[in-house]
Amino acid sequence: MRLKKIVEPEDAVAVIHDGDVIATSGYAGSGTPDQLLVALEKRFLETGSPRKLTLVHSTGQGDAREKGLNRIGHEGLIRRVIGGHFGLMPRVERLIVDERIEAYNFPEGVITNLYRDIGAGKPGTITRVGVGTFVDPRFGGGKVNALTTEDLVELLSVGGKEHLFFKSFPINVAMIRGTTADPDGNITTERESLTLENLALAIAARNSGGIVLAQVERVAAEGSLDARNVRVPGVLVDCVVVAEPEHHMQTYGTQYNPAFSGEVRVPLQALAPLEMGERKIIARRAALEIEPNSVINVGIGMPDGVPRVASEERIQDLITLTVDPGVMGGVPMGGLDFGVAVNYQAVIDHCSAFDFIDGGGLDGVFLGFGECDARGSINASRFGNKVPGCGGFINLSQNSKKVVFVGTFTSGGFEAKVEHGKLLIVREGKHSKFVSKVGQITFSGVEAARRRQPVLYVTERCVFRLTPDGLELTEIAPGVDLERDILARMPFRPLVRSPKLMESAIFHPEPMGLRGRLLDIRFEERLDYDAGSNTIYIDLHAMRVRSQEDLRNIREAVDRILGPIGKRVYSVVNYERFECDVEMLPGYMDLVKYVQDTYYISVKRYTSSAFLRHKLGTELGERRSLAFQVFGSADEAGAGDRK
Repeated sequence: MRLKKIVEPEDAVAVIHDGDVIATSGYAGSGTPDQLLVALEKRFLETGSPRKLTLVHSTGQGDAREKGLNRIGHEGLIRRVIGGHFGLMPRVERLIVDERIEAYNFPEGVITNLYRDIGAGKPGTITRVGVGTFVDPRFGGGKVNALTTEDLVELLSVGGKEHLFFKSFPINVAMIRGTTADPDGNITTERESLTLENLALAIAARNSGGIVLAQVERVAAEGSLDARNVRVPGVLVDCVVVAEPEHHMQTYGTQYNPAFSGEVRVPLQALAPLEMGERKIIARRAALEIEPNSVINVGIGMPDGVPRVASEERIQDLITLTVDPGVMGGVPMGGLDFGVAVNYQAVIDHCSAFDFIDGGGLDGVFLGFGECDARGSINASRFGNKVPGCGGFINLSQNSKKVVFVGTFTSGGFEAKVEHGKLLIVREGKHSKFVSKVGQITFSGVEAARRRQPVLYVTERCVFRLTPDGLELTEIAPGVDLERDILARMPFRPLVRSPKLMESAIFHPEPMGLRGRLLDIRFEERLDYDAGSNTIYIDLHAMRVRSQEDLRNIREAVDRILGPIGKRVYSVVNYERFECDVEMLPGYMDLVKYVQDTYYISVKRYTSSAFLRHKLGTELGERRSLAFQVFGSADEAGAGDRK
C-alpha cells in the first residue's frame, strides 16, 4: 500500500506555524481529534513552538479535565480563542479569566455557519442570532475579558431589522476526525457518533489557502472506499494520522458503542422514574408544555429530567427529541456521552442542524438558567470567574417556537420535598436566581417579548411567563406562601394578577396521565368567541384527528358554542401542525363544510405548512366548492395577537 497522505502525528503538526489560525471539530469528546492535539501539545512543550495561535471551536471540546482542547491550554501556545463553550476546557478557561489570552464567546450555531461562509469566500455571517445579548456589539460584542479589544461583530440593519455581522477570517489549519481513510485522504465516518462540521471546516481551510489534518482510526486500501460513504473527499485533505485507540474514543465516556454510530438499535427499558422532589416537580410542570407531534430540544442538567418524565408518562412515541450537533430522534445520552443518542432517525451535519434550529424548526426547547431579571432576561454563560460560555443556548432560546426555562428558585443548598400533595421547603438556598440585573444577557427577554415569543420560567414553587411588561407570576405550588416564599426572596416585584395553583397531579406519586392529555383533542377549549368583533377563533394547533369519536366531539363542541349565538360569525382558524389520519380526512372535510355553511360569514385559515395549505385548498375548493383563504402565518390572517 502506498502511504501517500498517511503521516505520523508529529509530522502532521509540524506544518503549523506561529500565529496560525487553527480550527478543530468535535462536540465534547465526540469527533474531537485528540491524537493531533496530543502531538501539538508535545511539540510545544518540547520546542516552545508554535506560538501565538488563534484557536477556533464551535463547542466545548473537552472532558472538564485534561483531554480535548485542554491539552493545548498553555500560555504562549495560544494568543486568542474564538469559541462557543469553555466549560469543558478548564485550562483554556483559566487563561481567559486570568487575562493571559484574548477570548470571544460566539453562539455555537454562528461559528458552524461561519465555517461555511469562510469556505464560500463570503465576508462573514449575517444573522439575527445574538441580537440583544452579550454578543451584540452594544453589549460587548462577545468579548470575554478586558484584554480583548478588536471588534469582530457589527450591528447591521437588513430589511429594516437589526442583524449581527460576524466577520470572516482565514483558517490556516483545520483539524478534523473520521473513522477510515484511504491513502488519497478520502474520509468516512461509519464508527463516529456525529458527522459534525468536518466538511465545512475542511472547505474553509482549503479555500483559505490553509491545510487540513485528519485523524482516523484505520486506513483502507486505495480505491476500496464506497464513494457514497465518503464525508470529506481527499482533495480537501493534506495529511492523515492514524490514532491510538486511547486518543480516538467514540466519546469521552465510551470507547465504542455501535448504537452511538447507528449500526445497531438497542432494546430500551423504561428510564427509572425520578424520585419525588424539586427536580421531578420542575420536570413534570415543564412536561405539561409538550404538545403532540412536536420536535423538541432538551439541554443538559435540570432540563434532562423532562425526558425522564416523558418516559414515565409513556409519551416518547408522540414527540421527537433532538440534540443540537445533529441527532434527530432517538434517546439522548448524558454525562460524558452528552451530544449523542441511540435509536435515532438520522444524524445530519452540525451546520445543517443549526439551519434547522435558527430557521424555527424546533417546536419547543427546555433549558436551564442561572440568573433571571425582571424583564425575563437570562444569564447562562458567565458567573464571576466561571466562563462556561453560551454554546447553542442563544440559537436554541432565540429561535424555538416556545421556550421553557427550568431551575430551582434558589441555589446553594436548596432542598425541598412533597408531603400530602404539597411542597415543603426543607432548606432554603443561599442565593436567589432572580436578580436585579443579570451578570450577562444570554437570552434577551426584551427581544423575546417584542417578538411575542412564548416563554415560561418553571421553578419548584412557582411559574412565571414573559409579558411585554416583564415577568408575570402565573402559578404557585400548593403549600407555598406567596409573600414569604416568593416575593420576599425577589429583588423586584413581578406582575401578580390572579395566579392559580400548579396542577395537583404534579405533587402526587402516580403518573399524571400525560399521554391521555396529549391524545385528547379537548376541542371545546380550543374555541374562543370575541363578541366585540363577532369572531370565533379556533385553535387547531398540534391537534390530530384520529377517530369518528373525535369528529363527533368537534361537531358537538361547535354546535354548543356557536348555536346559541344566533347569528353567523367571522372565523379565524389556526392549522399550525394540524394532522388528520388519512381514513378520517373525508369525514373531517365534510364536517368543515357543515360548520362553514351553517355558522360562518367568512373564514380565514393559516398554517406555515405549504403542503397543508395545498391540501386544504384541494379538499375545500376543488372537491367541496367552498370559498376559502389559507394564509402562511397568523399575522397574514389578522390573528397576530392570538398566536
